[in-house]
Amino acid sequence: MSQKLRMAVIGAGRMGGFHARVCHERPDVELVGVVDTDEARAAEVAGRHGVPAAASVESLASAPEAAVVAVPTTAHVQVAEPLLSRGVACLVEKPLAVTADAAAALVRAAERGKAVLQVGHSERFNPAFMALARYKLSPRFIETERISPCRFRSMDVGVVMDMMIHDIDLVLSMVRSEVVSVDAVGVNVLGTTEDMANARVRFANGAVADLMASRASLKVERRIRVFADNAYAGVDFNAKQGVVIRPGRRMAELLESSLRKGAFDASRIGQTEFQDLLETERIEIDEHDALGRQLDSFILAVRGQGPVVVSGDDGRRAVDLATRIADAVRARPARR
Repeated sequence: MSQKLRMAVIGAGRMGGFHARVCHERPDVELVGVVDTDEARAAEVAGRHGVPAAASVESLASAPEAAVVAVPTTAHVQVAEPLLSRGVACLVEKPLAVTADAAAALVRAAERGKAVLQVGHSERFNPAFMALARYKLSPRFIETERISPCRFRSMDVGVVMDMMIHDIDLVLSMVRSEVVSVDAVGVNVLGTTEDMANARVRFANGAVADLMASRASLKVERRIRVFADNAYAGVDFNAKQGVVIRPGRRMAELLESSLRKGAFDASRIGQTEFQDLLETERIEIDEHDALGRQLDSFILAVRGQGPVVVSGDDGRRAVDLATRIADAVRARPARR
């Protein structure tokens, strides 16, 4: 492998433009080209960074060792499978594929080619989520909310695959257990697919997750709340702030006493306010660029110096659950 990792960005849309910028800014990456079947668009993005544009990977003068695949989801298998099969590492934008079977095909291609496959679930690298993950909570209940005005992008898929899948991946990364049931409802506001959806997911270990997504809101909110046996955590991804609340010493003593006596002893509280029985800790968030940190992890994995943080199998599981949720939405049509 060369001293600088030779990388190509495939797909010159909005996300491809972001990835090209991040790759070009890296001193340890040589951006060998931007590829798109729309050659004018490829030339526009490539021209910002002074690198070649091409209509195909094969026509690049310098063969890439790794690639960012940022084409429409429907083309992920067509683009990424041959690259992975011949050993080219791929960072594939989320969702990994349109179906779980297609996602599994990409996982198998990576195994055949002994290539690194990482999925672009960039919220794993959101500084607020990374700070939350350090607490290693064991969730009993998770609540997520992701709403925004419609940007009129990705209108070929519903809000579950478009937006909720971010939180699906986060939930699956925290709850390492099999899904046992899915219940969901959705509303079509703007087109033929759901623009608002709410899902309840139950896991084999007893954990439950409620996920809410809307692209027909008047405001932007992105939050996660985690309830564990010994802590509560709430994170606002937009404001990049969060809090962890745990029982304080007196609360622990009251709980021990209640368990021993079989009843809560209110006389021990006196004039104490509830919040005074708790320990509240502001989550320390290290501000950074999520796309840049995602690329860091990908490069380390390609060089064999770190794990694949969001694996192909992680991406497959997210697609599988998103599909189950979307199917549940369609199975419960709106009544008029």
